[in-house]
Amino acid sequence: VQLQASGGGLVQAGGSLRLTCAASGRTFSRLSMGWFRQAPGKEREFVAAIRSSGHTYYLDSVKGRFTISRDNAKNTVYLQMNSLKPEDTAVYYCAADGGLILSQLRNDRAYDYWGQGTLVTVSS
Repeated sequence: VQLQASGGGLVQAGGSLRLTCAASGRTFSRLSMGWFRQAPGKEREFVAAIRSSGHTYYLDSVKGRFTISRDNAKNTVYLQMNSLKPEDTAVYYCAADGGLILSQLRNDRAYDYWGQGTLVTVSS
């Protein structure tokens, strides 16, 4: 599976961005897709995931602000980010895997496929 993430940029606090992750190479609809982020000097952390069923899962601090969605016809997953805060500044990565169970969705080491990352900078 090849993943290409895009959509990052510089935005003021309170603004919005939509990240896109385009996938190729495998039956997309069967994949669990995740978004992770890594801020400078910090560990990579889970942000959101969506299973093949369409069920979604979020980091508590982004609930109500971020929305993960997928378009299986376009082999694409999105992360709509609203009400952005300076603490959301990070490199955002999309990830995919075909065989995750629920308990693995938040664990970056469980994902086999990764995109290259896209930088999101939120200014105060």
